Amino acid sequence: MTLDPCIYCSVFLLYNKPEQIMTVMPQIYAKNKRARYDYEILETYEAGLMLTGQEVKSVRDKTVSLKGSFVTLKGNEAYLTNAHISPYKHAGKLKAYDPTRSRKLLLHKHELNSLIGKLKQKGLTLVPLLLYNKNSRIKLSFGLGKGKKKFDKRDSIKKRDVERKIQRMMRGKIS
Repeated sequence: MTLDPCIYCSVFLLYNKPEQIMTVMPQIYAKNKRARYDYEILETYEAGLMLTGQEVKSVRDKTVSLKGSFVTLKGNEAYLTNAHISPYKHAGKLKAYDPTRSRKLLLHKHELNSLIGKLKQKGLTLVPLLLYNKNSRIKLSFGLGKGKKKFDKRDSIKKRDVERKIQRMMRGKIS
């Protein structure tokens, strides 16, 4: 299932009744800012996360980091690896808690088969992008990405600077 660009909008629509539309603001818990700089994202996917109770509370406190994390496939299952979820501060002492343990991603079988087929292509990897709340569930948005070379990164920086300059000129800030 591909995730439409609506995830970056500030409004999700939930249809409770046909005559009533309710808007809900998604809460973003963590963002991997480096992912779009280092990778060219070809497709995005959405998956649930299998977490323990104290991890859910810790994520809702926004004590989570996706920096340096990645998605791996082991057999017919997908795992979020190296994502740091700090222990919940009100949970008391936790024996043998590993904040960077692998966490299982909840995907449909056809999505997993599609990902396995796409990852067989050379140079493609799965990169986590966002950790957010959707309908009181914690979801992970991850992308199928191709690594950028150094000159690609420079090109993207130049394009971004040119777009900013054009926007400023259109607003009349620079003559």
